[in-house]
Amino acid sequence: MNKYSELREELGFVKAKQYDERNAILTHYLQTVEDEGYSEYKKAAEKIIEENKEFQNGHSLKLPFDFDVPFPPPIDPKFKFIDLFAGIGGFRIAMQALGGKCVFSSEWNEYSKKTYELNFGEVPFGDITKQETKNFIPKDFDVLCAGFPCQAFSIAGKRGGFEDTRGTLFFDVAEVIQKHQPKAFFLENVKGLRSHDKGKTLRTILNVLRNDLGYFVPEPEILNAKNFGVPQNRERIFIVGFHPDTNIKEFEYPKPIREKKTISDIIEKEEVSVKYYLSTQYLQTLRDHKARHANKGNGFGYEIIPQDGIANAVVCGGMGRERNLIYDHRLTNFTPVTKIKGEVNREGIRKMTPKEWIKLQGFPKGFTVEVSDVQAYKQLGNSVAVPAIQATAKQLLKYLMK
Repeated sequence: MNKYSELREELGFVKAKQYDERNAILTHYLQTVEDEGYSEYKKAAEKIIEENKEFQNGHSLKLPFDFDVPFPPPIDPKFKFIDLFAGIGGFRIAMQALGGKCVFSSEWNEYSKKTYELNFGEVPFGDITKQETKNFIPKDFDVLCAGFPCQAFSIAGKRGGFEDTRGTLFFDVAEVIQKHQPKAFFLENVKGLRSHDKGKTLRTILNVLRNDLGYFVPEPEILNAKNFGVPQNRERIFIVGFHPDTNIKEFEYPKPIREKKTISDIIEKEEVSVKYYLSTQYLQTLRDHKARHANKGNGFGYEIIPQDGIANAVVCGGMGRERNLIYDHRLTNFTPVTKIKGEVNREGIRKMTPKEWIKLQGFPKGFTVEVSDVQAYKQLGNSVAVPAIQATAKQLLKYLMK
């Protein structure tokens, strides 16, 4: 057990609900205790500690605290940022790699919170739509990061501003920007945002950011993860913006890098569990499904990616795993470890493992996911591709630091 885990046990929160707001307050306090202007955390954390009887019985909290977690906060940060709709921390990995310190994180999913805390030593706050959550956002930060969900918009088409985004999660992002006036923001969403409602949704978002909030927002750009060092065809729309006080009036998104990777670069080095290999019956079901759609002229169905190819976009549901099957003939034990119909196929066809998806999304060595495979696939499918985020953030900071 490391020092961080010991502290969590000493405070007695493991025995309570692990990912409630008390843990968020305490871990945010520990990570910002040396910084000025974070009284929101200090007052609330001291109250929690005072009320914790186990903590009072002979334990002491020595500050500053040594965060012996895989990705601790930087000691001498170059800038500060907040991480909204944080997921498992794709934005945070990228921003910390560039010297940034996260001073607030928010994520509603309990399983994602577990992965986030495991890697960063911080429990994200919960529902960002609640005012009590927003109240904990510090005044002092430079960049707002948000991979906000593509929640359906209902565009009234009259004002095209704040009123037209109420009831959507984008409105909460805009509200935070309006209140805190960060120097810059970096938003990410699915490619389909550009065409949603014949373009009205994106125009409304840009109108809020540019006209209601007054930020310089260059035309959003769709970037593909495959162009930034991971073998995954993942297109996402990126939107950056700069506060008028920065006097930034131009921005160029990053260019694709020359290095191209393939599936062979991310395959696990050792033989993987038989549980990832498809049963003969399930494989036949997939083939029948694909054939039915092929007869209708559709391209739906499973896909086996060659070793020298690149993956389709990993997603949390539907055919996310089945569209990224691979051949792997290293299996030596064909005895099933889970309940399956039929036998384990002898063609070497298997799903990619969560560890391989971690690499597909560009997470660095040492990033840990300790949830069930079902939850791991969901978390990784919902995550951002780290290298594309980091390349864009590097450009953003290049302009901002001028």
